[in-house]
Amino acid sequence: MDKLGDIDLFVRVIKNQGLAAAGREVGLSPARMTARINGLEERYGVRLLNRTTRQVSLTDEGRKFYISCERILAEVEQAETSLQTGQTSFTGALHITAPSDLGQQHIAPVLSTFVEEHPGITPYLYLSDSVVDLVGNGFDLGIRYGNLKDSTLIARRLASNRRVLCASPDYLKRKGTPRLPEELTDHDCLTMVRMTEPLTTWYFQRTGENSSVSIKGARASNDGALIRRWTVEGAGIALKSYWDIADDLKAKRLVTIMDNYQYDFSRTGTSGGADLHVLYPNRKFISQRTTAFIDALKDYFYSVNSE
Repeated sequence: MDKLGDIDLFVRVIKNQGLAAAGREVGLSPARMTARINGLEERYGVRLLNRTTRQVSLTDEGRKFYISCERILAEVEQAETSLQTGQTSFTGALHITAPSDLGQQHIAPVLSTFVEEHPGITPYLYLSDSVVDLVGNGFDLGIRYGNLKDSTLIARRLASNRRVLCASPDYLKRKGTPRLPEELTDHDCLTMVRMTEPLTTWYFQRTGENSSVSIKGARASNDGALIRRWTVEGAGIALKSYWDIADDLKAKRLVTIMDNYQYDFSRTGTSGGADLHVLYPNRKFISQRTTAFIDALKDYFYSVNSE
């Protein structure tokens, strides 16, 4: 029973978009390819492919299996390379998702350095401020703010974080500085949008008491990086994660206000649930390149915190 060979054939079928094309690549007839894929499905008791005379497509089970198979084959290639060269140089695809602002400022530079050290890595960085399905979309890892809600994922804390209210000195000079949450209703607030829903309710906590304010968004966007840009330009007040604006605070492009409160977009987040985490699927198998990149992220945020 050649399990690894069958996995390789299965991946080739998907990449070549057909049994015949994959068979030509390895010198097997269509009939033989069909028999091998049938055997793979019988072994695991699930249908992996939907097949017609014209095309093949993955079932839900097949899509999950394909993602795992790609990782397994990449690890085998990695092990062979290490044996042949005597060096650890990671290879293969590395799929990452992160929030837009954090991804551009922090994750992308770490990834660039990592790829320079391991040129065999093919990176894909997907930036989105919406919650992304890691497993369903084939991501190796995700970086997110806040507490973990999906128990099927493993979370490792990268750095402490808090939400802050911020504005440019120019805006505060023109419009004044609010001292209480309810005063925000008289200000231009910049609103994040998630899954088409504007986050217009901001939650506050002080000395154990919770409250909320419904703000009227002067501008709105689903891109956190654009919200930060507007804030720096003096368009209004924004509720941002500290890591997103740390450089702007140092450069005095932005200042924080009402620091005696804790803030968030949800009531539960005001209790300190905004820390930065790296998430990855809860599998026994995790690629060496994924583990290595997680270590690179931990080193980066530790060094920045130590400055």
